[in-house]
Amino acid sequence: MEKELLASLEKLAAEIRLDSIEAIRKVGSGHIGGSLSIADLLAVLYGKQMKVDPKNPQWEDRDRLVLSKGHAGPALYAALANVGFFDREMLGTLNEGGTKLPSHPDRTKTPGVDATTGSLGQGTSVAAGIATGLKMQQKDNVVYLIVGDGELNEGQCWEAFQYIAHFKLNNCIVIIDENKKQLDGTTEEILNPFDIEAKMKAFGFNTRKVKGDDLAKIDQAIDECKAVKDEAVCIVLDTIKGQGVKYFEEMEANHSVKFNNDEVQQATDQALADLKKIIEERS
Repeated sequence: MEKELLASLEKLAAEIRLDSIEAIRKVGSGHIGGSLSIADLLAVLYGKQMKVDPKNPQWEDRDRLVLSKGHAGPALYAALANVGFFDREMLGTLNEGGTKLPSHPDRTKTPGVDATTGSLGQGTSVAAGIATGLKMQQKDNVVYLIVGDGELNEGQCWEAFQYIAHFKLNNCIVIIDENKKQLDGTTEEILNPFDIEAKMKAFGFNTRKVKGDDLAKIDQAIDECKAVKDEAVCIVLDTIKGQGVKYFEEMEANHSVKFNNDEVQQATDQALADLKKIIEERS
């Protein structure tokens, strides 16, 4: 990846983190951990890989994104705002009454949102359906499905994966955010997922695993998936809950964070200052 492009993606990832944190803090609490762990992925998707038109969100030839782990909606909204789907000022209305930015994505409310999600597992079936429809129409649009590792507790995910693999829907790139934590603790202690990469391979997916904060490797993995012709494809992202902000990475209960004490507020102020510095350096 060219140095200039990498810098622009790093800037976008920092903007997504900054805007996600600010929006959630304004509400008072929210899903920080899972939003930050996909910021780098969203930067690569909206900064390079996805075929979209922010001025025409319903463009028929666009690629689609299904954020099955809908609680990470703040990160998706931040990405959409920063590439021009709507004004960034709207991010300050997250989860308010009458907002166009509910806590979980709603395709009837937010420009650029392709699927209403948040009831975990269901987005996998939605993405499979969209990919099937595009195949039937002989279109080459790509569907990007982002699933959480805790979400894999839902049996519906595995039914959808079996369907995607059986019908070789290579136009649906399954991306699993393996940040190793969920609502009540680690994925290993709640319901051990074992080796997710091996499981996806066993289900019939052409699978690769990459570090979730390596923008160039994420980009390369997506290119490799697009080159696969007769198999379902999957990327397992090795991430950290709260990725990119040390304080939130190290917080034990970082699935949903409450901004209710001085320690959290001060640490957040420092994190925002650090992110602003990254943005300035790469501008």
